[in-house]
Amino acid sequence: MTYAARDASTEVSPNMSSVFPSNSSTPLSTFSAGSEIYAPRQKASCLYRIEFGAVRLHRMLSDGRRQVVDFYLAGETFGFEVSRTHSFFAEAMVATSTRTHCLADNTGTQPELLGLALHGMLRAQEHILVIGRQTAMERVAGFLLDMSDRQGGLKHFDLPMSRLDIADYLGLTIETVSRVFAKLRASGLIKLRSIRCVEIIEKTALRGLCA
Repeated sequence: MTYAARDASTEVSPNMSSVFPSNSSTPLSTFSAGSEIYAPRQKASCLYRIEFGAVRLHRMLSDGRRQVVDFYLAGETFGFEVSRTHSFFAEAMVATSTRTHCLADNTGTQPELLGLALHGMLRAQEHILVIGRQTAMERVAGFLLDMSDRQGGLKHFDLPMSRLDIADYLGLTIETVSRVFAKLRASGLIKLRSIRCVEIIEKTALRGLCA
């Protein structure tokens, strides 16, 4: 997602407090890394809020390739579908705990659900733009800014996904993703404290790469 699009996406991001109240007695479901939360064609009857951990949504293409369509982090909600069944696989990338909300019990939550649908639609539209128009450098730079923004604007943050996950999300090869990370580090824009721990050193310059 482009940096400008992330600002717009934030503006329509719904407040899900009425769907998942802080005093909710809904039990937690815990998933180990790599565990499946739901699969295509399963009934889409619930929303899921991540209490801790991270989730990826993907689908398998007819030629055996995988397309990652989105990532969800702690505090974010996923599982909304326009049809009655799921279109993608949802998998925990790391140890993850979720709380569920049954869509049959949605009295008083319609505005929040509409906001969630619009938010997802905007992200999907902007991701198509990223894949179709941006260079590899622009895609990776924008991705890192997006991850930072979604974790409170931190300069120092963890990536719960692998380089292969990032490649399958951005429509790149894992080799290209690794080369771009190396270039950003060599340019002094980021530091890699570990394979999944990133520190943004020059945020303005990084933003300029994907403007």
